[in-house]
Amino acid sequence: MGFTGFPDEAFIFYEGLEADNSKTYFTRHKQLYEEAVRAPMVALTDELAAEFGPAQLFRPYRDVRFSKDKSPYKTHQGAFVDLMPGIGLYVEISASGLFTAGGFYTQAADQVARYRAAVDEDLSGKPLRAITDALAAAGYEVQGERLKTKPRGFTEDHPRIDLLRHKSLYAGMRFEPEPWVHTAEARARVEQTWRAFGPLVEWLCTHVRGSELPRR
Repeated sequence: MGFTGFPDEAFIFYEGLEADNSKTYFTRHKQLYEEAVRAPMVALTDELAAEFGPAQLFRPYRDVRFSKDKSPYKTHQGAFVDLMPGIGLYVEISASGLFTAGGFYTQAADQVARYRAAVDEDLSGKPLRAITDALAAAGYEVQGERLKTKPRGFTEDHPRIDLLRHKSLYAGMRFEPEPWVHTAEARARVEQTWRAFGPLVEWLCTHVRGSELPRR
């Protein structure tokens, strides 16, 4: 079946999981997860694949090996279109609603080094500034993990020091679970935002990728 939206039960499932993040809760409601969360996400990403590429759905289980928080399950369902290693488009649903994003998520040392070199160079750094400024002006949040201080080798007065601090860089938009989320309009919202992220993702693929080819 085609994508018809995320049912209200998807958000109810995650509200319950946030209150009781246990194997007992998840096992008892696994069919609800499969029908109200996973199946619509698969349908959505399948329909988007022709334009943006295939997406990978993340598993619902958390990796708790190195975490103090031993909650076994993620309180959201995400999917990622991996256009380059660690660079791509993301969509997620949770009790908070729908979230979309696009950008650079990995922190491999060689990728971060290439990213900063490109930001430092005016020929490539100024276009990135224009892209992120345009996204912010359109209401998107420009986010990512960043250093609290300047990276080594750069001065505090660099015209793009805020971008140089980033170890990852992405833009995102969060939508509350309004009635349209339960309809096919949700696909249009994802398409609209992913297209808006296109210039950022293209810049990152060009300057951060290294020698890898696009994944489509």
